[in-house]
Amino acid sequence: MSALISKLGLGSAQFVPGATTPVRGRSPETEARDILTIAARGGLSVFDASGVWGRSEVFLGEMMPRPLPFRLVLATVRPDRGPDFVEAELRASLARLAVTHADAVVVPLAGDLFSPHGAAMWARLQKLRDEGLVGKIGISLHATDDPVGVVRRFRPDLIQAPASLLDQRMLVDGTLKEIAAVGVEVQLRSIFLNGLLFLPLDRIPSPLKAASGSLSRVRRMIAEGRSDPLQAALGFALSRPEASTVLVNVTTAAELSAVIAAAASPPPDLNWDEMAIDDPVALDPRRWAAA
Repeated sequence: MSALISKLGLGSAQFVPGATTPVRGRSPETEARDILTIAARGGLSVFDASGVWGRSEVFLGEMMPRPLPFRLVLATVRPDRGPDFVEAELRASLARLAVTHADAVVVPLAGDLFSPHGAAMWARLQKLRDEGLVGKIGISLHATDDPVGVVRRFRPDLIQAPASLLDQRMLVDGTLKEIAAVGVEVQLRSIFLNGLLFLPLDRIPSPLKAASGSLSRVRRMIAEGRSDPLQAALGFALSRPEASTVLVNVTTAAELSAVIAAAASPPPDLNWDEMAIDDPVALDPRRWAAA
C-alpha cells in the first residue's frame, strides 16, 4: 500500500440522507455500502463520522464493515445543555453506530470551548478519554480561531483544520507545523474547498467571482503541469508532512475509486506555492451564501 494512501481518511457527509448522488439502478444503501467497502479495501485509515446524527448513525452502523477497519472519529454536540448531556449524546451515538469505543471525539466549533459550559465539557471529555470511552479528544479549528493559542490552552490530542491547494494559510504561516511539533495529531479537512477547484468558471457562485481570475490561473498551471485538479489537490494535501490524515468526502463509490487511484499516483510536479489564493470569501465557505 502507498504511504500516501494510508494517510487518506473518509468523511461522512455523503451518509446523510439525500446527500449521495443518485446512481441509476442502485439504492442509497448499496451505494453507501460500496463506498465503505472500497474505503476499507483501499486501506483508508480514518472514518470521520462527525457529520451524521440520529437515524443517519443507525443507517451508517448497519452499513459499516465489521470488524471496523477504520479509526472512528465522532463529534460532540453543543455544550449549552451541560456536560451530562454531551456525554449522554456521545454514548447514544456509539450505541446507534453499534460500537463501544471511538478512537477520537472532536469539538466541532472552537468557540464552544469559550462558552459558559465549554470548560465543563472539555473536562468531561478528558474524563471519558481517561476512562477509555474515546482514545483522543480534539478540536476542529479554522484559520481565524487562533489555532496555536487554542492548542496551547486546551492541549488537545488532535485537531482538524482546513487546508488545501487553494487555502494554504495555516501552512504558509507555520501554524500547522508548530502544532504538529508539540505532538498534536493534525487531520486536514476541506482539501477540495467545497469543490471550488472543480467547478466550471461559468458556474462559480456570484459571491466568488472576484476569485475567478485566480482560479483560472491555478487551473492553467495544473494543466500545463500535465495533471488534473483531483490529482493536484490530493497530491498537495497528502504530501504535507504536518498532516497525519487527509479527510475526503465523496458522493458515489465511483468518486471514491477515482480518489484512491489519484492518491496512488506520484504527486504531480507543480509549484504549490504559486497556487494559493487570498480571496477571503472564497477561502471561507461559511461566507459564500452571505456574501
